[in-house]
Amino acid sequence: MKKIFEKVKADKRIIIGYSASLFLLLVTYIVTLLANKELKERSDKMDHTYNVLFNLEAILSTIKDAETGVRGYALTRDVNFLDPFINSKQISDSLYKQLLFQTKDNPVQNNRLLDLKSVMERRFEILNLSVNYYQNGATDPDFPSQSLQLEAKRSMNKLRLMVSIMQNEERHLLTERDKKLKSTFSSINTITITSLLLTLLLVIIGFVTYTNENRARKIAMQNIKEYQAQLGKRIDELNTANAQLVQMQSSEKFAATGRIARTIAHEVRNPLTNINLATCQLKTDIPATDENMNYLFDIIDRNSNRINKLISDLLQTTKFSELTFTSISVNDLLEETLLMAKDRIDLNKISIERNYAADIRINVDREKIKLAFLNIIINAIEATEANKGVLKISTGIQQHFCVIDITDNGIGMDENSLTKLFEPYFTSKPKGNGLGLANTQNIIFNHKGTINVSSTLGKGTTFIIRLSLV
Repeated sequence: MKKIFEKVKADKRIIIGYSASLFLLLVTYIVTLLANKELKERSDKMDHTYNVLFNLEAILSTIKDAETGVRGYALTRDVNFLDPFINSKQISDSLYKQLLFQTKDNPVQNNRLLDLKSVMERRFEILNLSVNYYQNGATDPDFPSQSLQLEAKRSMNKLRLMVSIMQNEERHLLTERDKKLKSTFSSINTITITSLLLTLLLVIIGFVTYTNENRARKIAMQNIKEYQAQLGKRIDELNTANAQLVQMQSSEKFAATGRIARTIAHEVRNPLTNINLATCQLKTDIPATDENMNYLFDIIDRNSNRINKLISDLLQTTKFSELTFTSISVNDLLEETLLMAKDRIDLNKISIERNYAADIRINVDREKIKLAFLNIIINAIEATEANKGVLKISTGIQQHFCVIDITDNGIGMDENSLTKLFEPYFTSKPKGNGLGLANTQNIIFNHKGTINVSSTLGKGTTFIIRLSLV
């Protein structure tokens, strides 16, 4: 091998070496592009599966809420208990339509949905019979009949079973897709390591040639720089893929938080209803002239209402709501939001620095996005020192996305606070409830966007929001 190497002239060795490197670069670049494309497709499929799981859980939760509301109304005749029931039919129908569309490529799941729909309809019919019965003033102690109760129980058990079967199917798909995703990552890493090893080999050959031929050295260095540039580009592509994975994990965490929130709400509201019912009975049994007892009843009522409101706020910040999309200039939207915060800005004498790109239009729910921007701006104002605060707002376009940066020069956050920033009820403010930024994240996720935060303690914080262009 050494003799063959020595017989080949230096210039030919350079040509052969770097021709081979360019060929390997082309091959690895093509393979990386294909791997990234496959990675994107698998990420989308996993996101699709998470949405199906979320919507199935949401349907079951909605029907449970409807049952709880009807039960509360039957016991108290308080029409406020019917709010979950009144809205549940529309919400469940909307979720069902979404699931029907999401599972159109899965005939088995689609057929299960059709069966699920008939069971849902019958469950709502039974609930509606109960509501109509009590609204008409009937007081038959034998209503509902034993057969109707048994049918209601069976339909609810069947609903749970059908939802569980569909969720298990989706989880199985999720497991398979996760394995394939990991396999794709492994392939990309193998390609990168191989490329680095080959690069090292070519650099050694170039160095040996450099010691003998000055011209060969220059050519070798030029090719190495080009190869390093291409390698850096591929590394950037891998970083982008990793950022997408992090975002997907954040969405999964958000969906899991929503499921936990709904479970907690269901488990808390049932005993809360019993407490309210018991309080109403005690008010009836105890004379109204007893001022001390009335004072205690008022305490129970206030705290019961507060618990109920906290539950409602938590559910609102973790559920996917319906949006009314409108095409609007992001610059106009930010100006409208700043106008809403004008009193606070003036009071704290905050300086606003705008760096808007040319007119960028986005397709969003105008009021909800304004609320998301307002939460961030108010947090920035509260984090800065009065008379010294500077709020920088910029807009631009990156890879078919509108990017909005909102930066303050406030107190900043440490790593621990950054990791918990969007968790419900996490706040560093003495009077905050910790739901503002959780709601903001919910709104951005509803719009299929992303929100990221970077912060340095004592220097300030930047929120980066990415939304799809029109």
